[in-house]
Amino acid sequence: MANAKSTEITKNGHELAPLNNTRQGPDGGRPGVTIVLQGPRGSIISRGSGAADQDPDRAAWSGKMQFFLSIIGYSVGLGNIWRFPYLCQQNGGGAFLIPFFIMLILEGIPLFLIELGIGQKMRLGSLGVWNTIHPWLGGIGISSCTVTFFVALYYNVIITWCFYYFFNSFQSPLPWASCPSINTTGGLECATSSETEYFWYRTTLDASRSITEPGLPKWWIVLCLLLAWLTVFFIVMKGIQSSGKVVYFTSLFPYIVLTIFFIKALTLEGAGVGLTHMYTPKLEKLLDPRVWLDAATQVFYSFGLAFGSIIAFGSYNPPKNNCFRDVILVSICNAFTAIYASAVIFSILGFMAVTNVPKCIERNKLKMIAEEIIGQNATEEIYNSALANISSERFDYLKLQNCSLSHQLENAAEGTGLAFIVFTQAIVELPWAPFWAIIFFLMLLALGLGSQIGMLEGMLCTLFDIEIFKRMSKPLVTGVLCLVCFLLGLVFTTGAGGYWLKMFDAFAGTVGLVVVAFTEMVAISYIYGCDKFIKDIYEMTGYKPGLFWRVTWRYLAPAIMLAILGSSLVFMCIEHPQYHAWTPELGQTTPTDFPGWALAIAILMVLAGILPIPMVFLLRRYQCLKIDINIHEGSIRRIDTTVSTKEMMTDVDMDEYDADRLPEYRDNSDSDDDPPVNKSNNGKVFRMEVMDDY
Repeated sequence: MANAKSTEITKNGHELAPLNNTRQGPDGGRPGVTIVLQGPRGSIISRGSGAADQDPDRAAWSGKMQFFLSIIGYSVGLGNIWRFPYLCQQNGGGAFLIPFFIMLILEGIPLFLIELGIGQKMRLGSLGVWNTIHPWLGGIGISSCTVTFFVALYYNVIITWCFYYFFNSFQSPLPWASCPSINTTGGLECATSSETEYFWYRTTLDASRSITEPGLPKWWIVLCLLLAWLTVFFIVMKGIQSSGKVVYFTSLFPYIVLTIFFIKALTLEGAGVGLTHMYTPKLEKLLDPRVWLDAATQVFYSFGLAFGSIIAFGSYNPPKNNCFRDVILVSICNAFTAIYASAVIFSILGFMAVTNVPKCIERNKLKMIAEEIIGQNATEEIYNSALANISSERFDYLKLQNCSLSHQLENAAEGTGLAFIVFTQAIVELPWAPFWAIIFFLMLLALGLGSQIGMLEGMLCTLFDIEIFKRMSKPLVTGVLCLVCFLLGLVFTTGAGGYWLKMFDAFAGTVGLVVVAFTEMVAISYIYGCDKFIKDIYEMTGYKPGLFWRVTWRYLAPAIMLAILGSSLVFMCIEHPQYHAWTPELGQTTPTDFPGWALAIAILMVLAGILPIPMVFLLRRYQCLKIDINIHEGSIRRIDTTVSTKEMMTDVDMDEYDADRLPEYRDNSDSDDDPPVNKSNNGKVFRMEVMDDY
């Protein structure tokens, strides 16, 4: 029988992961190494235990449906409505679905399973998960939380704009249906642009000429922003106990609205034209590498990967939940929603294009009559002939438009331009326009709030992995966070608010999220270990991932991440970042370079999102900090290493301990009874048993 010695050490910093050792114990197994930690409220949690299902304080979903709707509401967001249709139309129509589904299988689903599975296994937020796998990886959780904070800041501004349009929809006629009188302020500005553009840039945003001239906050936007943050606060203030009830609306209502719009669109002239234009495959586009890059990027962002939210959602699941099935179902639902929304959007846009062609021709005729190019009663043939003979310089000078049906469809915008300019113009043409406007912006509110709730849950779950926040009231922490976000978000309520949002959207979440996702994939594949993660999935679901998953996790998905990251950095360096500034005299936007100080802020945001990863690694590797953050006491479990990481993990920080103190602990080891575990919260307490002879 082996003679066991017990050593009890109190450590204020991070814990040391046990190492796989090739030496065998007396029973043929590994040497006896057991680490026992003091958990919250004095509970004892053994590192040798399996799943972390023993935390009585962990929140849990009230049912499977609540979890499924929450993750659907988070994953299916505004991007499915206003970005995927644009990408599909610009990148080969139906042919774009080929790279989209390939990237979905090779990139989206594998990383989705990693985040959901590791969250369910460890029942921790992002910070706790990566700190548990290895303390040197704790920066991943901090980076994820930082990027989520930046994105949540501007994402709620989009919800703010939806609130403003929603309230203005209770008018008949709609306020963006007509221009002010030509003799009033803004009448000429509206006449040179369009009704919906004028309402967006002048009435809603009151846009300044550039980002350097922000002006004062617009009170109507400030009030809507306050309402948006109050709404988010009351939804997430009690965690999933409160937000879990709201998801029944935020997840299901958009599908009801999309179906209503689709049924209506099928009765409109031009719907078939829009659908044909949308899905006609242009296979030659598949030879363009940018199409594949767009597909990979869309899959990555449409799932909401690397925000920490999916890890948080998984942590609220029971240990034996079939997370593999959940990943497949959510992925199918996400892809279906994007395709279904595209069909709805372009069937409506087809109707708008057919309606706009005669109006466009009439505007061109009036301009040509004013210049005496054609007569008052010119026929269609005379008009077409005269238009064909006009030089391109004079065409631009007269501000004539290309009125062909294909051109009208190809000019479909993306993002806010699609929602607040193009689609609002289509709504005006519908009978009972206020009704369609109300349900459309209510749908956008549901989609936006669903994603915003998910991001806040991920961020709060990460914060509550830190002991100091665990002792605070969740409504208090949530309220302070929302208040800080509201105050910082006031910059988006100025005349330059739209330009600030463009900068945040271009820099805050792009590079940082990809770096976090790449690091997560490497951490699971090479540090936690593919074999161990596969074993975890098998224990939780009964399904054992095979060769495809190994190859994808180890090689294919990381390579795709590197391609996205590299191309993003190259495009940032080659193309000077720009925003579209509103020019009142021209009644249109003008591409404008971001000033140097704005780019400096953008670079700082990018660095804030990625530097925590190498900083935490270096600080903990070289023991630069004597006092470390107390991360979720009792959350550390046994983590096995792989051969490739054994050297990294054997280089442990034993110099941190005072060697002179060890004998006084060894004096207690002669007793047959285990030494009592210190119940103090001043540090983490564990007992290490080392077998003397093997």
